[in-house]
Amino acid sequence: MRHGMSLFPVLAPEEKSAADYFDESLRLVELAESLGYDHVQIVEHYLGPYGGYSPDPVTFLAAAAMRTTTLRLITGASIPAFTHPLQLAGKLAMLDNLSHGRLGVGFGRAFLPTEFEAFGVDIDTSRERFAAGVEACRALWSGTDVTVDDGFHRFGPITSLPRTVQRPHPPIYLASAMSPQTCEWAGRSGFHLQVVPTITARSQVQEMLAAYREAWAAAGRDPGDAEIQLKFTCYLDDDRDVALRTAEELERNYIAKMTAVVAGWADVRSSAYAGYEQLAGKVRQYDFATSHRDNKVLAGRPQDVAEQLATVRGWFGDVDVSCVFSPGYLPADRAEAAVRMYAEQVVPALGPAPAGVA
Repeated sequence: MRHGMSLFPVLAPEEKSAADYFDESLRLVELAESLGYDHVQIVEHYLGPYGGYSPDPVTFLAAAAMRTTTLRLITGASIPAFTHPLQLAGKLAMLDNLSHGRLGVGFGRAFLPTEFEAFGVDIDTSRERFAAGVEACRALWSGTDVTVDDGFHRFGPITSLPRTVQRPHPPIYLASAMSPQTCEWAGRSGFHLQVVPTITARSQVQEMLAAYREAWAAAGRDPGDAEIQLKFTCYLDDDRDVALRTAEELERNYIAKMTAVVAGWADVRSSAYAGYEQLAGKVRQYDFATSHRDNKVLAGRPQDVAEQLATVRGWFGDVDVSCVFSPGYLPADRAEAAVRMYAEQVVPALGPAPAGVA
């Protein structure tokens, strides 16, 4: 189980300015590297306080690259539907060079109707655009004289520069919120996987991971080469009550801002997002105590969180963990303390996976 840090800004300007958020986050990145974290990743969202401070993960990760030397830099995730593949492949290749080969590329399909509407992109085409964008980027990184004609973009033959440091291309991850089909495609294609289990039932996550692992193995790949990242919010304090109070306050902030953006599903139906019309209702029914009990939120003293992660590992097998330590307006000193506490106390207490966990 490798451990990394995720960044997901869930806050408005009156709560914390974008400049302050980025300054604090870059200090967390430097701290994470000094403590031996595996990676940092950041989301791509637009418009409002639900992730809107991060419309371009590449820009932030380029700044992070200048402050680090070993930390892997991962998009979590870039959205092909909203960017031309020539631009997306080119700027990601540039980041791979700036970081001297430390880039990992997470691709996501996007799921907010407001974002599709703002970009003028038909939400019903999202799955096809997602697949086409991923394959176009892979081709541009790997090949020369590349021709693309996928129904959305037509160009070539061209050779994209700069070439990536990592050959034939950087590691690719597919983000999946609720789709076993995406997980199966990732495994079949040799891609890694990113999953956020916050509002997805444990049985459904297990189904998704099983689909991924079965497809990976069926393609003749070594199971040990697959990477599965699970993303959690994580709140730590030596005082369990303080940690839980903080967690509940900031999780309510997260849910309130998420509720506002998923409300668009009340008026949108799409064959590409079966069941998403129920998403707003699921989010409104969120209960912190239940979520914490079900290990969808990591919170407590270091030993408490280590116990939660041991349970997660028992449920889902050999997975990596990427933690959001400051999803909102948490003061910088408390976020830094949590990043340090996780590395120095949670990870050692967790220990290696027992025999048979895979």
